[in-house]
Amino acid sequence: MPLGPTRLAIYSLWRREVVRFLRDRTRVMSSLGQPIIFWVLLGAALRNASVTVGDTDMSATTYGEFFFAGTLTMIILFTSIFATITVIEDRMQGFLQGVLVSPVPRSAIALGKIGGGATLALGQALVFMCLAPLAGVPLTLNSFVLAFAVLVMLSLALTGLGFSIAWLMDSTAGYHGIMMVLLLPMWLLSGSMFPVQGAHAILRVVMQLNPMTYALAALRQALYGVESTQVQGLPSPVLAWGVTAGFMLAMFALGAFVVRRRTVRDAT
Repeated sequence: MPLGPTRLAIYSLWRREVVRFLRDRTRVMSSLGQPIIFWVLLGAALRNASVTVGDTDMSATTYGEFFFAGTLTMIILFTSIFATITVIEDRMQGFLQGVLVSPVPRSAIALGKIGGGATLALGQALVFMCLAPLAGVPLTLNSFVLAFAVLVMLSLALTGLGFSIAWLMDSTAGYHGIMMVLLLPMWLLSGSMFPVQGAHAILRVVMQLNPMTYALAALRQALYGVESTQVQGLPSPVLAWGVTAGFMLAMFALGAFVVRRRTVRDAT
């Protein structure tokens, strides 16, 4: 059955993002290789260090195992950033202007671009998840399904955020600047590199306001189970999953909002 104009536009933009990524081997290797190298180097450098994530010594774990979930979120973040930067490139090359004058709803443009970037981020995160046994992370069918659900929500949320920022930017240099002052700190202050409990009081408040903190908590709970000592001190599963789902919906709504704003720049 043939697709309608709106569905065809969404599919075409989604497919374009995926195909363009897979054809760029350098981009494929760098977006996945950088987090893996980061995880290996930090895990090796701090292999004798332990991280206490709860209130008892029973919850102490090696840094490589602790940083595994943080590396998954790093892959999602980096891939989302580099996927949504194509919005600026498409505007500079004239492709975006051609899409904007088409009769399809602008929300379809947002859905296609965000869906394509989220697919790339999720795919690379799943490849890295295969290394879970090497990190000492117990991975069962149930934990994989739950972790997959969290990664889907986080991929859509971060890609939606990146898309919204990129839509308002005129240069890739400016986008990289936003990444360094907003997106990267969001990841650093999510509990990816150090537990929330051990942070300074001011940083702890910032981390509690950071939606990525709850996404990471939901991911750890999915990987270990809510009864594990590895998730002591984290937000409750209801709060963690609720904030993550709300973050996803809010970022897609933001993307749909900014793409509907008609500006003079869209036609130039």
